Amino acid sequence: MEWKNIYRGLLMGISDLIPGVSGGTIAVVLGIYDRLLEAISGFFSRDWKRHIGFLIPLAAGMGTALLLLSRLIKYLLEHHYQPTQFFFIGLIIGVLPFIFRQSEAKRHFKLPHMIVLILAAALLASMAFIQTDKSAEPITNLTLLTVAGLFFSGWLASMAMLLPGISGSFILLVLGVYSTAIHALSELNLPLIAIIGSGVIVGFIVSSKGIRYLLSEFPHMTYAVIIGLILGSIVVVFPGFTSDMATLGISAITLVAGLVVALLFGSKTRA
Repeated sequence: MEWKNIYRGLLMGISDLIPGVSGGTIAVVLGIYDRLLEAISGFFSRDWKRHIGFLIPLAAGMGTALLLLSRLIKYLLEHHYQPTQFFFIGLIIGVLPFIFRQSEAKRHFKLPHMIVLILAAALLASMAFIQTDKSAEPITNLTLLTVAGLFFSGWLASMAMLLPGISGSFILLVLGVYSTAIHALSELNLPLIAIIGSGVIVGFIVSSKGIRYLLSEFPHMTYAVIIGLILGSIVVVFPGFTSDMATLGISAITLVAGLVVALLFGSKTRA
């Protein structure tokens, strides 16, 4: 068992609770993105035993973060929103040098790659202007229609979680089920957790295979899309500035902290 994946899972789980921050980006920061895709897509193959030691501690860490820290994240977003968001902006900016090295952008990126990168960045950045309601009433009345809706919402969110730059929580927010997911986790509503969770699991399996295929067959164009998504996510996460100098000072510190953390992780090749 790769027990160090517990803390990696904790970090990924925390990020997946926050609209605008991608668990895939955190996986890149931690240097386990390629291994994560390989393990998820290979778990339902003949080589499943090879991946179990990687996935179980990671899943345990993510599950712990989702169950225990949902209320903390809710508190931070409600009472320390700007410093929290700037910390994640630091993480996002700090991961870019690692991604550029990984993609060998200087050598391989041509005009078509740059066009795709800009389009991906613009598309994701435009989501910052989508009006969402974080305070929408959670779904508690389960019907066949709401069960199907929650399942496919989890599916779409999990696909976003695996792509650096796209937040699964933000997708839930756009779909109108973010409050339901947070309610389910904070109140341990097992039926809701099971429905959304099963959609997430199915989405992980399907999308991991698709992303691995694209990275294998079209690596430079796929990296161009990923870099564009990461750049665009900065606009989505950016909370604006406040006139309160104390908050600005704390936000500057958290921004630098996030940047340093990402650069430290990104400077090392991790299995």
